[in-house]
Parts: sequence; C-alpha cells; structure tokens
Amino acid sequence: MRITHLEAYALSCPVPPAAQVSLGIGRTLKRDAVLLKLTTESGLIGWGEAHAGRAPSVIAELVTATLAPLVVGESARDIDGLWARIYRLQLASHGTGAAAAMALSGLDMALWDLRGKAAGKPLYEVLGGTRRALRAYAGGISFGYGPTGQLVEEALGAQAAGYRALKLRLGLAAHDDVARVQAVRRALGPAVDLLTDANCAYSLADACYVRAALDELAVGWLEEPFSAHDFHAYRALAPHGRTPLAAGENHFLVAAFERLADDGVVRVWQPDLSKCGGISEALRIAAVAHAHGIQLHLHTAVTGLNVAASLHFLSALGDPGYFEADYSQDNRLRTQLCAPLLEVNENGDFLPPSEPGLGVAIDEAQLATYPVLRGVGYR
Repeated sequence: MRITHLEAYALSCPVPPAAQVSLGIGRTLKRDAVLLKLTTESGLIGWGEAHAGRAPSVIAELVTATLAPLVVGESARDIDGLWARIYRLQLASHGTGAAAAMALSGLDMALWDLRGKAAGKPLYEVLGGTRRALRAYAGGISFGYGPTGQLVEEALGAQAAGYRALKLRLGLAAHDDVARVQAVRRALGPAVDLLTDANCAYSLADACYVRAALDELAVGWLEEPFSAHDFHAYRALAPHGRTPLAAGENHFLVAAFERLADDGVVRVWQPDLSKCGGISEALRIAAVAHAHGIQLHLHTAVTGLNVAASLHFLSALGDPGYFEADYSQDNRLRTQLCAPLLEVNENGDFLPPSEPGLGVAIDEAQLATYPVLRGVGYR
C-alpha cells in the first residue's frame, strides 16, 4: 500500500456577527482548518485533520513542501516508521516546532484512517476498542462572554438538547466570571457537570480567587488559567483551591505531558489529536496518563474528521473521559464538509461511526467553497 500523493487543503469560513463568541483569546471572526488527503497506489484514500494553528496556509505548505517528499513512495502501513522519520528530520532538529507537530498530526490521522479502511474495520476496532457510548460535554466556541441572561438561556438550550455537561468561558474579569458560573449553576441545578476554561487569560491572583470560588460551585475543572508553558504559575496555583486543573490542548508531543506528570499539578489532560502528534503520539500520551492515574478528556478541533477520530480513540481507552462536542452556533467546516454529522443522544452521549477507518466521508466538491481567509481568527 504505497503512498502516491499527499495533498493539503487550507480552509476558512467567516463567522457571522450574530454567531461570534467572545472568550479569553478574543472574539471569534472565522474558523480555519487544514485537511490532508493521502492517496495510495490502489486508489484507497485516507483523510486527516491538522490543526490550523491560526496560520492554515502555513500548515498546508509545510505538509506539501516538507512532509510529502518524506512519505510519497513509502508504505502507508508503516505508521510508526513514518512518524519516526518525520520526527527525526523535521521536529527533532531545525524544524518548525508546533507547526510541524500539527502537520504530522494530520498525516498520522490519515494513515490510521487508511489502516482501518484497508482492514475493513472502524478505527476503534483497529485500536483494540469496541463501539461504546461516550459521555460528552457541550464545548467548542460557545458559552462565551455576554449578558448573563443570554448565557443562561444558551446553557438551558444545551441541557434541553441532551447534554449533561457543558464548558463555560472565563477570563473576562474574575468577579464577573464567578457570577456567571453561579447564575448557570442556579439555572441548571446539580445534575449538569459544569466545566470552565480561561483560555490562558488569568493572572495568578485572579486564578487563585476564581479557583477558590469554583470549589463551592462543584465545577469539574478549571482549564488553562495560564499559558501551556507557564509551568511556574501552575505550580504556584496548586495550593490554592481544590478544583482540578486542566490543560493539554496546547501541549505538543509526549515529552510535554511527561513534564506535566512530573510536576503533578495538572490532573486533567486534554491532548488534541490534530495537534499533539496524532493518534500515534496520543497513544503514548495515554500510556503516561494511565501510569499516573490521569484520565484523558480529548480536546477536539474544527471538522468532523477530528470529531470522529476522538470518538474512536476514546472508545479504545479502558477509562475514557469526556468527549468535547462542538456546540458552536456556526461552524460550516463541520456541518458542510463531512458526513455523517454526529449528534448527542438522549443520554448526553456520542457514538463513534461504525464504517471502516474514521467512518467519515469528505464532500470534496465543498472544499473550493471555503478558500483561506487572511487575517486573525480572533480579535
């Protein structure tokens, strides 16, 4: 099963003003994604999603200019060998760091999609798992800043749709953040698991205040109060409060998670299969997590490819954490490009696709509909 072509598609779609969400990194203006198409000599095709890293054309160019020459002509079955080759020649020395990890993640996902299709099995079965219902929380670019009444209405809508957990955005102002969480807790009651995400917007003082307040509201976790690399701040926050600290979507490769394990502060890990080094590296991250008694709650990106990959991956874990469902009001890169469109069931769960590989069909005619938009994604 030799690889004959590797193509990358950099995509964008604007977010209409009425659907824009404000959060710790700004107000969302557009959604970006990078899709990879891997073709073999038999005509079998694998698809993967690489995180756009706010520079979709850069990630796509890295795929076609650097990764493609390293894999074309090689066996698509040699996933570990190709991963190691790209790591050695692109990431380990004089590479482009996070961008290369994102590009490799998309390629690795496409290789696993191919492996499942070649075997005629869904990916969860290839990974040694079984099809299972996975608990989900309503997340993505949603539940942002704004009037408290509007936020409560949005949260009640998610509950009515079947979600038994949702994630609120923090980072506006510490006192206001706590008041908004309090309002949602009063409206939804104790049966819904509330999670929170500060998108790296807090000072240490703000994080200490908010975390103590979240303790009283039975919040499941406080995600990324600081940047992924500010290990000192996470250690300084550790004695202040009990709400678990979460991070991982902005950590790349297993070495970063080994550092989290050594520090022992962040007890909720959230690797993203389109960023962390792919499914192959996520399996290694999961092994480290298991050894340290840490549960994985995968972060998901933009399109149905990463959605499906995350569901397959969680189905293969012995103790899977939450699946992050995209509750965005407007994300056409998810709703228009991929089929099937997966939805939450009446129990607040998701099931992975049962077709071979990722079980996702890409509408290639739609790719030209979403050309890259220059400029920032958040402001």
